[in-house]
Amino acid sequence: MLTMEDIVREGHPVLREVANEVPLPPSEEDQKTLENMLQFIKNSQDDQIAEEYNLRPGVGLAAPQINVSKRMLAVHFVDFDDKQYSYGLINPKIVSHSVEKTYLTSGEGCLSVDRDVPGYVPRYARITVKGTDLDGNEVKLRLRGFAAIVFQHEIDHLNGIMFYDHINKDNPFKEPENATPADE
Repeated sequence: MLTMEDIVREGHPVLREVANEVPLPPSEEDQKTLENMLQFIKNSQDDQIAEEYNLRPGVGLAAPQINVSKRMLAVHFVDFDDKQYSYGLINPKIVSHSVEKTYLTSGEGCLSVDRDVPGYVPRYARITVKGTDLDGNEVKLRLRGFAAIVFQHEIDHLNGIMFYDHINKDNPFKEPENATPADE
């Protein structure tokens, strides 16, 4: 079982690397890693398990965050329209995105960042993601709002990008151009 001790923190070099493609079909080891990542996210949202194992709640996890430089991510969350997303994805790619942007007024957090980083993180309002799920199926997801934000945050990790890289350095709370908040 993965715990917070398995999560590498900001400053670790793996978080700034572009992760490697995963050969398909995935090895048993890659499959198990991804299943464990998804289980960690589910556990982190279970109050009892989270308290027992001192887990910080999260909605997504990318393999580099557990010091595995491979293009894999896990997400488990319910969006603002009560739609559930629960995926382990291999080699996820954003294949298209909107011109319009969105952001969370509360900002973003990250399991690899132990400090609060205030500011708006501009993201595409709508994206289409393609990848391979845990069962080996090609999936194509059309995402908007909060779901699009979560997937972009995790895919950024696969490219060595941290959420705060997107925050306006001079004016962290300057509303991003052509953007509507996702959480209002």
